[in-house]
Amino acid sequence: MRRKKEGRPKGRWRTWGEIGAAALGLGLWSFGGPTAHLGYFRRAYVEKRRWLDEATYAELVAIAQFLPGPASSQVGFAVGVLRGGLVGGIVAWLAFTLPSALLMYGFARYLAMRADSTFPFGGEAPGWLHGLGLVAVAVVAQAVLGMARTLAPDRLRATLAAGAAAAVLIVPTPWTQVAVVVAAGLTALFFWSRPRAGASDSAGAEERSDREASTSSSWTSPVGWRTGVAALALFLLLWGVPALWPPFGSAEALRLFGPFYRAGALVFGGGHVVLPLLEREVVPTGWVSPEDFMAGYGLAQALPGPLFTFAAFLGGRIAGAGGAAVALLALFLPGLLLVLAALPFWTAVRRFRPARTVLAGVNAAVVGLMLAALYDPLWTEAVRSPADAAGVVVLFLLLHVYRLPPAAVVAAGAGWGLLWAGGLPAAENTIDLRHFLG
Repeated sequence: MRRKKEGRPKGRWRTWGEIGAAALGLGLWSFGGPTAHLGYFRRAYVEKRRWLDEATYAELVAIAQFLPGPASSQVGFAVGVLRGGLVGGIVAWLAFTLPSALLMYGFARYLAMRADSTFPFGGEAPGWLHGLGLVAVAVVAQAVLGMARTLAPDRLRATLAAGAAAAVLIVPTPWTQVAVVVAAGLTALFFWSRPRAGASDSAGAEERSDREASTSSSWTSPVGWRTGVAALALFLLLWGVPALWPPFGSAEALRLFGPFYRAGALVFGGGHVVLPLLEREVVPTGWVSPEDFMAGYGLAQALPGPLFTFAAFLGGRIAGAGGAAVALLALFLPGLLLVLAALPFWTAVRRFRPARTVLAGVNAAVVGLMLAALYDPLWTEAVRSPADAAGVVVLFLLLHVYRLPPAAVVAAGAGWGLLWAGGLPAAENTIDLRHFLG
């Protein structure tokens, strides 16, 4: 009997189901914030399922670094698109996002039923939550090690990775990340486009072939130019006309679309950066009290999945289920549309040899960005004592040597945090939202 082709309906449904199951698992146990999510994604999609290679994954991370929006959700969406087309991308985003979004909406409804409309979440972080931060450090450390072996194996690329990490640590702004990625690509093009003194043509060709084999990938975007242009046009249209058609609930819910869409379109540098943008939109207007805003954000940090699901809490607190749906979609949509617009362009550009040389430098810079994030914010915020450092070593051993599944390592990290919670100074465990709100 002939096997059914992947492109037939049953094959597509099977592929979408696989994407949904993988992304749902990530949405349930991916603690630690956007950088940790990239480590979890790499383990799930590159190492375990082999849906894409190391170079392709690094390219997707680089695309997300260039664009506004939630980087980890954009990478997960792009993986879904490459695996299962546009529907695959939507399935990947929904499955990764819904677990924490539903919990955040449930918390909003809980606040609505309370007489005092407050919730005592914040202050000293519980021990298990601190342990999850240690898991994030171990996961990203493993990701950096694996990516460095493939994407920074020689002197030039190792130097580019180290330089990118140093630059981002010294000048910690979102624009620095974009600048170092561009600089690394141009540096690689400058050095590798010149013939080396004393090197024969055959030796140079062999070196170039080895370099391109270690960094180039063969993926082609399933999204065509028409879809990409349409996505870009929709991105611009929704910025100017936030409510063309009322698909959700009340007019109050629809009024949320514009503010949340603008916030999602202006965010560079991770989920925490969206805080002041959202605070300026919902607190001065009286939609959400400062106490509720801080309580919701405190809970969002404790949950797996993207931090942008904080929008489901805010929207639900303002306008119920319709508000939660509108706010969640509006905050994520700009970044996802831009990824959809970028994929066909990226596919076309990377076919040229100079572009592949630039990509080799870009991929090395991505390793440096991950290395910098491993130190700050992950290490600086999570590792506060020798016991914490020991915990990271143990968790890294469980991940890298014993190859335990991430869910088991998450449980081990939570247990380690509970075990040593009594020795943690309360002041160091405080989540200070004023740092983000100004």
